[in-house]
Amino acid sequence: MPGYTRLVVWLLLLSSCSSYFGHVTSDSDVQCLKDLKQSVIDPNGVLEASWSFSNNGIGGYICRFTSVECWHPDQNRVLGLRLGNLGLEGPFPPGLQLCSFMTALDVSGNNFSGPLPEHIFEQMAYITYLDLSNNSFSGVIPASIGNMTYLSTLALQHNQFDGGIPAQLGNTSQLISFNVADNSLSGPVPDSLQRFPAAKFTCNPGLCGPPLDKRCKKRFRVRIHIRLVRVRVMFVRIQKLLHSINDASIIGASAGFILGFVVAFYFPHKFLFCGRLQPYTFRVCG
Repeated sequence: MPGYTRLVVWLLLLSSCSSYFGHVTSDSDVQCLKDLKQSVIDPNGVLEASWSFSNNGIGGYICRFTSVECWHPDQNRVLGLRLGNLGLEGPFPPGLQLCSFMTALDVSGNNFSGPLPEHIFEQMAYITYLDLSNNSFSGVIPASIGNMTYLSTLALQHNQFDGGIPAQLGNTSQLISFNVADNSLSGPVPDSLQRFPAAKFTCNPGLCGPPLDKRCKKRFRVRIHIRLVRVRVMFVRIQKLLHSINDASIIGASAGFILGFVVAFYFPHKFLFCGRLQPYTFRVCG
């Protein structure tokens, strides 16, 4: 974790929560670890052997747990969880919001699976280091990660994430390390993340655009195709309308001609002609 980022978080906590440690116990952090231990499958028994909550009267006893880092060795206040390569299984651990001042979470190299919480930001507001790599997490990458103001490292490589890369991830101004390689992501790489090397995006067949060599298909071609289809449909409708108008005109003209012929043939006395038209009339019957 970069020292500068940790210093920023430390100063933030001191300025906004200076009275917190003196007046509020750290029972929430203890409950955070209890919930985590109960929610994961621990086939190697690492947590079972180390995470014993029987010494709950001793200050800072959870700081002696395997993979647990504390703000101070005498306070039960979790700074970070380094749970990488322990063989843990299950969904993304719930209840991490109870470790309210945690700045680092590393669960890489395990067998976690399933989607990430949509509002993962609410569980880790002060996180600076988030490593979920080499698991089987799936679904979309939550856009709320972009709200993690202090996030400097985001490692999501070697999972099964799909969909696009949320553009909101570029909102984290402290982000200096980013990796989503070897997933099932698709769509263009957001402009705000194109500063990272191409290797951080490889093995995602659907990804395109800089820094990758694969160009994205231009959207205007799709729009033109849609418009052409609409024009063709409209043209067919107009043709049908014109045909129907022509057919109606022909039928009307034919009916009018037949009716006129019948009336003129059988009722010639019904027609009166002025004097100027008489030279052009002739008798049909004797």
